[in-house]
Amino acid sequence: MSNTSMNMGRATFYEDRNFQGRSYECSSDCPDMSSYMSRCQSCRVQSGCFMVYERPNYMGNQFFMRRGEYSDYQSMMGMSDGIRSCRMIPMHRGNFRMRIYERENFGGQMHEMMDDCDSIQERYRMSDCQSCNVMDGHWLMYEQPHFRGRQMYMRPGEYRNFREMSMGMGGMSGGMRFMSMRRIMDNMTM
Repeated sequence: MSNTSMNMGRATFYEDRNFQGRSYECSSDCPDMSSYMSRCQSCRVQSGCFMVYERPNYMGNQFFMRRGEYSDYQSMMGMSDGIRSCRMIPMHRGNFRMRIYERENFGGQMHEMMDDCDSIQERYRMSDCQSCNVMDGHWLMYEQPHFRGRQMYMRPGEYRNFREMSMGMGGMSGGMRFMSMRRIMDNMTM
């Protein structure tokens, strides 16, 4: 039996701002919303959590969405083209565990985390995090300390090279650096 709840999230995506136009209700991953609507400019998350992406196939900048109303993506999140794909994030029940590494391919300093970290530089004296192994739970990684900047969703698995992963995140030069991490939980505040 898994520690991840099978309780699915549910979100309704709308073509226009302020929940107008055609809509698409989603309760699972959707790699390309263009099959259902020409664009997506607003959303209501009725339950659960979702990661939304500016490009199809989970590419481009990512944004975390939990229960609530998002009436205008462009002003709230800086998304130029709206949402093109989404992932439903299953809620994890149990311990959270992740190892972060200073260098790619699990090299350099290693630290095991079980809770949120608002600055790897302050907590671990690490200036960079280039790979990780997520053993338990689902995590949000942030480009800047104190849970700011661009985000990346990490589910259980090995992530050997963040620079290579970030190529799909809107043409970022030099790759992505992560400076803070947060567990995705039912009661998390943003």
